[in-house]
Amino acid sequence: MYKLLLKPFLFQLDPEKAHYFTASLFKLALNIPVISSLVKMTYYYENKRLKKNIFGLEFKNPVGLAAGFDKDAKLFKDFEHLGFGFIEVGTVTPLAQAGNPKPRLFRLPEDHALINRMGFNNGGVEEMVQRLRSRNHKLIIGGNIGKNKVTPNEQATDDYVKCFEALHDHIDYFTVNVSSPNTPNLRELQDKEPLSKLLSTLKKLNDEKEVQRPILLKIAPDLNEAQLDDIVDILHDTKIDGLVATNTTIAREGLKSANKEEMGGLSGLPAQTKSTEVIKYIRAKTDLPIIGVGGIHSAQDAMDKLNAGADLVQIYTGLVYEGPALVKSIKRELMKNGN
Repeated sequence: MYKLLLKPFLFQLDPEKAHYFTASLFKLALNIPVISSLVKMTYYYENKRLKKNIFGLEFKNPVGLAAGFDKDAKLFKDFEHLGFGFIEVGTVTPLAQAGNPKPRLFRLPEDHALINRMGFNNGGVEEMVQRLRSRNHKLIIGGNIGKNKVTPNEQATDDYVKCFEALHDHIDYFTVNVSSPNTPNLRELQDKEPLSKLLSTLKKLNDEKEVQRPILLKIAPDLNEAQLDDIVDILHDTKIDGLVATNTTIAREGLKSANKEEMGGLSGLPAQTKSTEVIKYIRAKTDLPIIGVGGIHSAQDAMDKLNAGADLVQIYTGLVYEGPALVKSIKRELMKNGN
């Protein structure tokens, strides 16, 4: 139904407006008992064999919604109905910020891709905390944290600490985002010295808590092997719990669509191979848990990530192009293959 009816209509709208329209429509539909039951009947598919225990958390299934879709923790209660095993909210920053000027989200239909330069638009961490107070604790929620655009890199750790402290009691794990290409100089925080300082600080704070939350690092797909080796060393030295691989790419090779030269991070099918290669490379270097994300548009794409070494997977752009049935199809493929 999505591909036949809703997708053609949505693809006539501005991509950012289409996102908010879809979310509002879905929320409204779930308030109608008949439609809510139909959604559950259509998309619900769980089996105890799908459960995964990763970094001390039990996931009912390994298919998650990637950060960026639910930036302000407004949608997680609704999108749980689509069968996600976990949802990552954010990226959130200490203070609210408008993000980059519009337009800032572009479809590349010939490439089954998106380019975004959103710039961490969000309502700030305190607003997110208020929404998470009423969460259903059966659904695992990750908190993706970043820094405000106006915060210089020398003070970036302070921003991550503020988000960490505010969210600690309200989410199940953290993802430290230093890899978005849309905040000036943010990716410089992936360098050895600033990254070691940031992760060591968060790890120390976490260890002082009565309850520790797993801390993951989200990395770019554009790092070379020497940089990836450095990151693996840092993760081991700081005893961080895992990786999210990968964020959007700044590469543009082989694109066909008219919007291919827009600035921002590229996601979708063109990012698939590079993301999987990064996962495979890192898996050969470490046993740390990995969440694989980037270009998952089919059940086989998810299997490729898992076979490369990912423990869990996340989708975003695939949801836009393939529709919500993608979640169920991945889980069915996992059952068929015994993963």
